[in-house]
Amino acid sequence: MRVTSAIPRIDTVDQLIDARLAARLDRLDVRSTKLFPGKLMGERRSKRRGQSVEFDDFRPYVAGDDLRFIDWNAYARLDKLIIKLFLEEEDLAVHIALDASASMRAGSGDETKILYGARLAMALGYIGLVNQNRVGMSVFGAPASKDENQRAINHLPEMRGRNRTKNMGQFLLDTIFDEDASSLPAGASALAPMPGGDFNSALTSIARTRSGRGVLILISDFLIDSGYEKGLRALATVGGYDIYCIQTLAPSELEPERETQDGIAGDLRLTDAETGRTAEVTMTPQLIQRYKQRLETYCEGLRTFCLARGMAHMLIRTDTPMDELVFDTLRRRGVVG
Repeated sequence: MRVTSAIPRIDTVDQLIDARLAARLDRLDVRSTKLFPGKLMGERRSKRRGQSVEFDDFRPYVAGDDLRFIDWNAYARLDKLIIKLFLEEEDLAVHIALDASASMRAGSGDETKILYGARLAMALGYIGLVNQNRVGMSVFGAPASKDENQRAINHLPEMRGRNRTKNMGQFLLDTIFDEDASSLPAGASALAPMPGGDFNSALTSIARTRSGRGVLILISDFLIDSGYEKGLRALATVGGYDIYCIQTLAPSELEPERETQDGIAGDLRLTDAETGRTAEVTMTPQLIQRYKQRLETYCEGLRTFCLARGMAHMLIRTDTPMDELVFDTLRRRGVVG
């Protein structure tokens, strides 16, 4: 498979999400299978009874009820104290975690996994912002400095409103495409560097910062030399969050025989993008078939692991058009609607 030495350069937020796609995304919202009591009154209608202006039902008064909600007209007619109930509207916390480690550089051009992941994170974050949800973001695994052995979690605190779209986009540009980590936008922070860019340490750290309830969307290739289990277990124990694991793989990883016009054959030296370890192999059709079978088994194991812990798993090719991914796959899986 191919691992690019440089990500295609992206300089503006419009290159992450163009006006045409943004206009279509305005019609969607992030969905959840649970009810979430938000900190502020938002645009998400809840079945929980509250104090909004939209009337829903009546019930008899009981000691301790707020006297402001007694229906005095009903009392005058029925000589009974009746409480008016209203539909409460509540906001949703959306947190997007993007893996920016070395293996996410696999692919070519617009199919590079990190670029595809950044555009997906931008699209999902935009949907959350325009619906007045609280949206936060973390990018982990990228170099914390010029020392390639040091990694950090760059965190953008929760924000709300369409007018914060550019802040979110600039955060992605600065953490992924800018070599100067000091250029993070106002409000963003780099947490303590993590030796080796450990995937599990990053997710454990993110899990510890989560509070309340909401939706957490993790975008990664999940090709972790040390295993993904510890980090996903940490997320699963947070509580109160719907967790979606979106696994992005490049076409060259799924179908290496199509990497070149004549396919891959002969003696090759392969280098692991994460560890730097090398291996000399002789590529044959039989070896490629074994590789594909092992990859399929690996992905199926990840899917089973996620489902057993109440987390959704989706495998996405990076040559899938973003419109198709959002309006077909993610809509059908209940992530947006």
